[in-house]
Amino acid sequence: MPNPPCLNDPRALLRQLYDVAVRRALPLHNTAAFLPPPPQGRTLVLGAGKAGGAMAQAVEALWPADAPLSGLVVTRYHHTPPRPPGLAQRIEVVEAAHPVPDAAGLAAAQRVLALTQGLTANDLVLCLISGGGSSLLTLPCDGLTLEDKQRINRQLLESGAHIGEMNTVRKHLSAIKGGRLAAACAPARVVTLTISDVPGDDVSVIASGPTVADASTCAEALDILRRYRIDVPDGVRAELERGTLETPKPGDPRLQGNEVHLIATPQQSLEAAAEAARALGLHAVVLSDEIEGESREVGKVHGALARSTAQGRSSFARPCVILSGGETTVTVRPRTEGQARGRGGRAGEFCLGLAQALGVQTGVWALAADTDGIDGVEDNAGAVVTPDTLARAEALGLKLTDHLARNDAYGFFEPLGDLVITGPTHTNVNDFRAVLVF
Repeated sequence: MPNPPCLNDPRALLRQLYDVAVRRALPLHNTAAFLPPPPQGRTLVLGAGKAGGAMAQAVEALWPADAPLSGLVVTRYHHTPPRPPGLAQRIEVVEAAHPVPDAAGLAAAQRVLALTQGLTANDLVLCLISGGGSSLLTLPCDGLTLEDKQRINRQLLESGAHIGEMNTVRKHLSAIKGGRLAAACAPARVVTLTISDVPGDDVSVIASGPTVADASTCAEALDILRRYRIDVPDGVRAELERGTLETPKPGDPRLQGNEVHLIATPQQSLEAAAEAARALGLHAVVLSDEIEGESREVGKVHGALARSTAQGRSSFARPCVILSGGETTVTVRPRTEGQARGRGGRAGEFCLGLAQALGVQTGVWALAADTDGIDGVEDNAGAVVTPDTLARAEALGLKLTDHLARNDAYGFFEPLGDLVITGPTHTNVNDFRAVLVF
């Protein structure tokens, strides 16, 4: 039986599946079903995340024109989508830095918290939360400076800590995360609309859960700091040891009656991509939407699975596409003296590990990219691996093991022309990986 026509251009096919996954998670497609009716009092919109600008526009488009609406949302630099013609702006959108916070994010967080003053039981607070909010909504606890938060954030990002561990620390070193924003809104009703970018869709982890009760503890935050050898000022460490930086816990009366709705999730996007692949005549398998671990090692596991499938030694029928999501990590290796800092993120490092595991295996193509359009801090969403990746790299004098050693996926895939560049997508449901085998 001949292969489906879509396999004539594997690169275009993989990009098509990525685009389908992103489109499934766009706020305008997912918000209407979760909007509550306007309240007796006023409606205040507060939010943070890489999808914040698009989420705000979705609310503006769907909210009754004659119902009061105002607020403030912070998103990443250059992640505010173009405003549709005729759509009046009722929610202010500001931009700040990600993944390391900056003064703009601090100022935005201070303004967000100030807007909660004077709320009544007749008012409604719509909180729009998406991935990236931990950096974008930065308000250090007493005794901690912005510079301290920046250093701690960098060290966490480079430590190999998973997102749950990082956010446990962030919540306990913040004056706004870990349910504190919702507590500040009391007695108003708080309805949170969130786009998940975390394995398992734990709403207390997304953007460090500013409107969600937090079950983690100061003791756990201290343990994580010790485990990854991250220093905090002595006064703050003492406060953590005393438990005085504890977050609002489940059952806190200030959070009673609040609602949280997941409007888009990684699994939904992976299933949309799988459905699109099947419509093109391919078998499609979703491994999981919550795969974690070192990016390069996850890449090697996917490579082994693809290789056995290509050789007819797995239960997956060819031609097929193997899909997965989640949030892997990159432990940044120490640099030798004079060595340039590597460039790249989780998706690129996954592709390095995948290419290494595949070797010269024919019939396997892959794309890994972050659904927000930015892999780490570079201008690419991810990268593509082809059957001749290693041969083309060798012809250019690129040694994959050297690039892995210095976490330099960008420097490896850019000369090959294999970076995936999308620009900001205005949503974020975390990692997207598609491995095509035929």
